[in-house]
Amino acid sequence: MKLAIAADHGGWELKTELLKFIGKIANVEVADYGTSGPDSVDYPDFGKKVAEAVSSGAVDRGILICGTGIGMSITANRFPKIRAALCHDHFTAQMSRLHNDANILVMGERVIGRGVACEIVKTWLETEFEGGRHLGRLEKIEAIGQRTR
Repeated sequence: MKLAIAADHGGWELKTELLKFIGKIANVEVADYGTSGPDSVDYPDFGKKVAEAVSSGAVDRGILICGTGIGMSITANRFPKIRAALCHDHFTAQMSRLHNDANILVMGERVIGRGVACEIVKTWLETEFEGGRHLGRLEKIEAIGQRTR
């Protein structure tokens, strides 16, 4: 699996930890789209990079991190074919994949701890989309997106 990851200044410390954690997971190739330090940056710039990579098919999935996760979620969900899910625990991560086929995981560094974040990432990467009745719902979401763009 090809995975893109990015954060703003409010999420770069957690991103650094997650890069180490993801590096231990087999069959995941990670591309780091920045930022690389605590200097203030604008989250839309980094959310855009990952959302474009996922939307275009350059990578399979993405992870975005900012202070709360809200700004990154709003940014990413502006792009075609993106289903970015802001997750705070194991359950929301699991359901975002099972029912919503989320292709971008969003987290807030100031909201969750590192241990929880690693658990969320592991669950999100390992959980497959159920399909079935959920597929029709995703098709409706995509149709709404096409009408509003």
